[in-house]
Amino acid sequence: MLTIRLSRVGTTKRPFYRVVVVESSAPRDGRFVEILGHYNPRAEPEVLEVDRERVSHWIGNGACPSDTVRTLLARHPEPDPADASVEPEAPAVVEPPTPAESADEAQAAT
Repeated sequence: MLTIRLSRVGTTKRPFYRVVVVESSAPRDGRFVEILGHYNPRAEPEVLEVDRERVSHWIGNGACPSDTVRTLLARHPEPDPADASVEPEAPAVVEPPTPAESADEAQAAT
């Protein structure tokens, strides 16, 4: 039976994980069938980059995601392509007038 789970590749005290498809009897960091993406829990905010098309392909073929992978996929939903095309506008930066400018404006008003 195939499983979609995390495989640790980080160094000591610096975890970094690959999301992989493995045979369920294989060891945690053992041989895998395919790498689907990666997960970095140390980044702020944590980063999950997964090829969701391949995940759905493997689930359709009978692979079962582990509890952790299932939770991560639910916590990091796929962004809508419609939302990605519209970029938010940056707020306008208004600089306060310098003392010389405000004195010139006051003189011009009188």
